[in-house]
Amino acid sequence: MSERIVGASPDLAALAAAVLQPGFVGTAPPDWVCRWLGEGLGSVVLFARNVVDHDQLAALTAALRAERPDVVVAIDEEAGDVTRIESARGSSRPGNFALGAVDDERLTEEVARDLGVELADLGVTLDYAPDADVNSNPANPVIGVRSFGPDPALVARHTAAWVRGLQAGGVAACAKHFPGHGDTRVDSHHDLPRIGGDRARLDAVELAPFRAAVAAGVQAVMTGHLLVPALDPELPATLSPRILGGLLRDELGFHGVVVTDAVEMRAVADRYGFTGAAVRALAAGADAICVGGERAIEADAVQLRDAIVAAVVAGELPEERLAEAAKRVGQLAAWSAAARADRPARIRNDDGSAVGLAAARRAVHVAAGAGRLPLAGPAHVVEFAPPRNIAIGEETPWGLAAPLADLVPGTSAARYAEGEVPADPVAGSAGRPLVLVVRDLHRHDWMRAAVTRALAARPDAVVVELGVPVLVTGAVHLATHGATRAAAQAAAELLAGAR
Repeated sequence: MSERIVGASPDLAALAAAVLQPGFVGTAPPDWVCRWLGEGLGSVVLFARNVVDHDQLAALTAALRAERPDVVVAIDEEAGDVTRIESARGSSRPGNFALGAVDDERLTEEVARDLGVELADLGVTLDYAPDADVNSNPANPVIGVRSFGPDPALVARHTAAWVRGLQAGGVAACAKHFPGHGDTRVDSHHDLPRIGGDRARLDAVELAPFRAAVAAGVQAVMTGHLLVPALDPELPATLSPRILGGLLRDELGFHGVVVTDAVEMRAVADRYGFTGAAVRALAAGADAICVGGERAIEADAVQLRDAIVAAVVAGELPEERLAEAAKRVGQLAAWSAAARADRPARIRNDDGSAVGLAAARRAVHVAAGAGRLPLAGPAHVVEFAPPRNIAIGEETPWGLAAPLADLVPGTSAARYAEGEVPADPVAGSAGRPLVLVVRDLHRHDWMRAAVTRALAARPDAVVVELGVPVLVTGAVHLATHGATRAAAQAAAELLAGAR
């Protein structure tokens, strides 16, 4: 660690390290992470870049635990479009929106428990899930199928079921993004979203799932970098004592760990600085600072730790508040150790989750033209690819062409992004069924224009929506309610007549 700051107590640097949850680059712990674990670091967070396969991930977490047995190992695994443990192939489970479409709380709990058992087996102790946001704005660019849906009561029921299931599997759940990221058109990775509505609206919509999560015993809550004027007209939720202390702690009665969304995100870092946002978050009531999606080297962690120490020395951050935060992280570590010891046994399956595929099959909905399925033979599949966002990641594959070709040999495919669509997007489809694959068709003007042209030429085409099915078009329309590998497999089976 760096030189001691003048006026700092001997344990202050260790306390500051205890509240950090840094990410790192590599498929094994780097030297600096191992060193820091011996000097007070309480947590790390893993991303897709840290995962090759299950054996490698289990070895990585074992190496972390060899340095500090009670280290909190976090991961952002929603088991939907956002997946880290299956980023190379796509999730073998449906995401929240698909589970909400089925609306069977026992199924949601079963899927989450299945995931929890798998994560615990791999050495993960904290999962940044479930997403408890109510997707009340269909134009939302960052939530969408990550939410259980647009109905607050449904989202609340399934959030609680997910929490119960995941934690029964041996892994701490983390409801996010408090106090609710669903009603926005802005991605907080890039700018500060503003959530409108009065307090009555917030109570009825955004806050309902978080109340349910707290009642279900959720171990952690992740803050959203959101300006919510009805709660605090000046400070984003992550930095607001009114929201973290007055609302989350006092009103909702939450006693677990408050984790920030990544502190390097521009919604807070552009306004308060990388280190300034972290210090303000701790002062406001956060217990753990997530960092490392984009800033993942030792120098970044050093900046944060030293800024926290300096803030305590300067009287800007009470040492008692920092000690309280570190204590809560330690309590989460103790809960996780006990939960891992009691976790159910698991038999690894390289093909993924059988429970997940069964759930994904239940989530596929034929909104129009069911009598025209299955397809008459090998199809031509045209996939329209929207821009990715950083939450979902660039590395995770998606699409319907590959699983359909496995079931129906001879199936051909084309994929187009914005600016790449030819004048005739259905070229090559003559004499065979045509399948048009879209994601959030309602949000992309270029995609709607391309699909309109395609349907004008081929009104018999099948449209498969892998996102939020706001816009139903075409003579035959399937909605999978997510773009996971399991969702695509379920849709392909239906198109091929394999079930």
